[in-house]
Amino acid sequence: MIHFPRWKIVLVLVLCALGVVYTVPNLVPKERADAWAENAPGWLPVRQINLGLDLQGGSHLLLRVEYEAVLRERLEALIDGLRTELRKADIGYTGLGIEGTTVAVTLRDPSQSGRVREMVRMLDPLLEVSVGNSGSAQIQFSQAAIAELRSNAVAQSIEIVRRRIDELGTNEPNIQRQGEDRILVQLPGVNDPQRVRDLLGQTARLTFHLLDLDTSVADARQGRLPPGSMLLPGNELGPDGRPLEHYVVRRRVMVSGDTLVDAQPTFSEGRPVVSFRFDSVGARRFGETTTDNVGQFLAIVLDGEVISAPRIRTPITGGSGIIEGGFTVEQANDLALLLRAGALPAPLTVIEERTVGPGLGADSIAAGETAAVIGFVIVVVFMIVAYGLFGVFASIALVFNLAMILAILSVLRATLTLPGIAGIVLTVGMAVDANVLIFERIREELRTGRSPISAIDAGYSRALTTIIDSNLTTLIAALLLFGLGSGPIKGFSITLATGILTSMFTAIMVTRLMVVTWLRRTRPKVVPI
Repeated sequence: MIHFPRWKIVLVLVLCALGVVYTVPNLVPKERADAWAENAPGWLPVRQINLGLDLQGGSHLLLRVEYEAVLRERLEALIDGLRTELRKADIGYTGLGIEGTTVAVTLRDPSQSGRVREMVRMLDPLLEVSVGNSGSAQIQFSQAAIAELRSNAVAQSIEIVRRRIDELGTNEPNIQRQGEDRILVQLPGVNDPQRVRDLLGQTARLTFHLLDLDTSVADARQGRLPPGSMLLPGNELGPDGRPLEHYVVRRRVMVSGDTLVDAQPTFSEGRPVVSFRFDSVGARRFGETTTDNVGQFLAIVLDGEVISAPRIRTPITGGSGIIEGGFTVEQANDLALLLRAGALPAPLTVIEERTVGPGLGADSIAAGETAAVIGFVIVVVFMIVAYGLFGVFASIALVFNLAMILAILSVLRATLTLPGIAGIVLTVGMAVDANVLIFERIREELRTGRSPISAIDAGYSRALTTIIDSNLTTLIAALLLFGLGSGPIKGFSITLATGILTSMFTAIMVTRLMVVTWLRRTRPKVVPI
């Protein structure tokens, strides 16, 4: 154990040097580190550890995915499809509509129930049909189907939320599922939480419909609205907060925003607009729609509001266009962001919102630094008093241990939270455990009459198994905390696991290298331990 090949010495020195180099950016103010990042070469380490929400402030949002809207949308699509199929099959019916989470319909001929079941199965395989003797049919989702729809809606919502947050340029957001239908969003360093809330609160479902010119808005308000049409408000509001205009729009979606591949804010005639571009499928549908309906009005609908309804003057076959809606520059930017990120499968409701100020984080960082310094000083004093020169070696290795922890967290772009600081402080105490085991073993070997070289060799050899076992059990606990925990628990487990690995390296390699170097140069007859 006291033999050190040259390649191993070089490896230890290089790793220690890298640890110090990658730690340096964390020891300077953020403004200076950012200036280094702008001017330094790409290979030079300039990254700082990301601070979590509790350390630098920011926004905390708990969102609920309103998956019931997905269920209702599927049921409404079923009604439209079933109405068409029943008419094609010449099956008489009455009372087709939605009652809660169920589609109800009464068949004039109950013997046609088998054909209706086949129709429903073709329109949506997840639906179940029950028909009574009187011909009244109930169509609904099973509990398993509802659970699957809810899970899919939450998973898709998490991905869309992540895209929208990433477009904002937020560093290291924490976005994760919580419970069956909730999403936790933590945004460190966000200075405009209301804008984030507005962006996440919009479904951003873009569709293109034709206006129903045969039905007036007045008739629609009095209930004289054809089954294939709907009354939608415009997006411009009056002084009283109500829409200035309403439109009668055909329900059929001519082109869906799902086929958009890009959306960018731009200007048209000096006004902010949003330009969009379809993929090949969307471009073909858009071209066919504008070709077949020249002279008609095409309503651009976003989340149930008509942004604009321009007249189709000529066929648009290029697969691109612009959206005008009296936007401000920021509104055009936000709309383009939403369209690029994609539409949410269901609306999101904010059920909890907290804003953490940067002052609280600064106090936490200062307290963590104080605790780390005090712990470090006490550990160093204890090691030097208890083990003399060998305690000095262990203290030097402890400095490299802290440097390597910070370096690894910087390289991995890990997010440091208050529990993470607690993990680092805990690691300061645990880092010398291995050295204590080795030094005590060396003392025992010296008491048996071994020579200094023999005692040191035996001390490292015989303590190695105990060191590995003790650190491995702690590492297993840290991995379980990371796998089963969330948020702050994960932050604590990351720093704890990192500290375990670096402390084993510094105790077994760095301290031993210093001890072996001292041993070879001085050839002592007595070990000062």
